[in-house]
Amino acid sequence: MKINKAFCISVVMSFLLTACNNKIEQPAAKIESNNISFLAFGDGGYHPDYPKKKHIENPRNKEQFIKKEIEDWLEDYRPIEEFDHAPIYIYPNTEIATEMTGASAVGIAMAKLCQTRECEFALQLGDNVYPDGADAKDGKDDQKRMDDLILKPLIPLFAENPDLVVYSALGNHDWKSSRRGVELQTNWMAEQPNFYLDAKGYYQYKIGQPGNDVEFFVLDTNMLLSAKPIYEIPLNPDGSEMELAEAKLKGIGELEVAEPHENPVNGEDIVQIEWLTKGLANSTAKWKIVYGHHILWSIGGTKYSEGHVLRERLMPMLCEYADAYIAGHEHDLELLTDDCSVYLPGNTRPPLPLIISGAASKMRGKHTPFAEQQEKRYPEYDLLWSKSFVWGFAHINLDNQADKLDVEFFTTPRNLSNELVPEVKFSFDRR
Repeated sequence: MKINKAFCISVVMSFLLTACNNKIEQPAAKIESNNISFLAFGDGGYHPDYPKKKHIENPRNKEQFIKKEIEDWLEDYRPIEEFDHAPIYIYPNTEIATEMTGASAVGIAMAKLCQTRECEFALQLGDNVYPDGADAKDGKDDQKRMDDLILKPLIPLFAENPDLVVYSALGNHDWKSSRRGVELQTNWMAEQPNFYLDAKGYYQYKIGQPGNDVEFFVLDTNMLLSAKPIYEIPLNPDGSEMELAEAKLKGIGELEVAEPHENPVNGEDIVQIEWLTKGLANSTAKWKIVYGHHILWSIGGTKYSEGHVLRERLMPMLCEYADAYIAGHEHDLELLTDDCSVYLPGNTRPPLPLIISGAASKMRGKHTPFAEQQEKRYPEYDLLWSKSFVWGFAHINLDNQADKLDVEFFTTPRNLSNELVPEVKFSFDRR
């Protein structure tokens, strides 16, 4: 699909004028049939124009950049034969290298899919603004930052479907700078006709007709994690998790401490858990789907400590009530399940699908030895499919005739051709 630049600009200006006069008060989405179809993408807010400080303060040329990537890869006990890296971007008039962004390519690919598939709305899975959220104190205008990182990559999607609403979650990078940074983002979204993010950071909304509807519960998982101690423990050389006691004995376990502004105020993490428990238990929707930024399980080999903490906080409710949990955070595409046997002994319901779609602008590799060790250690966990070092997203359809949740993954090539590449499709029974 060729995107007309003048048309896109006029569409955006029209959207902004509409937002000023008709601020969205409640989430709304267009429903075309009894089935409900939507996009899920995460970690899309990255562009080299907004670099990490380390890439400016400690610049590397392309050769040095790749060398450091290899060093980090081997330090994590990853097989060298599986090494890869994202396409490299060189800053103009310099030799300074960083990774390319796939945000625009993914936006165009999603627009192409929505020419032939129903895309009634979209889930944005956090890390909408890299690297430090709004209020980054880098001398750049925050309104332009959010226009560039959140809105601009999705202009082709809104040109294809002007009524599409993106229901957003917050990620750890959105929280990076300050609470004011979070507030700036929620205020920005409140002025956009195509975005919704509740000021609390977590919220619920229902879509569809009674009897064939879905209720979504959007979490602020950074708030849930910041309240708990998280020990970053290195893996053993075979990819297995080192025990906490051994790590402490060796003096290599590191306690991850949240920034002061991230610490929950007045027990707001507990309030969020109580809200989720009550909401799921009382929901009358046919489908109940929970999503947030952080993963419960993954194969990346670096986020598993967070997964342990988040599973303890969320899995009892998810296993009891939810039909799926969707996350980003890992910059890849993954599909896993948890059979809920740990939290619901004797469970006879279908496994809980865990959908990871965090490849909307950045790439990350999997850790094959870690993935194999996870399968051995945790019988409740099952990895169905994954693809790393890609840009991509998920499309999900709730089939109300067959009572199936269908999830398809799509990628777009790293050569920035904007091609839409179908990967795989899986179906799950409604739980």
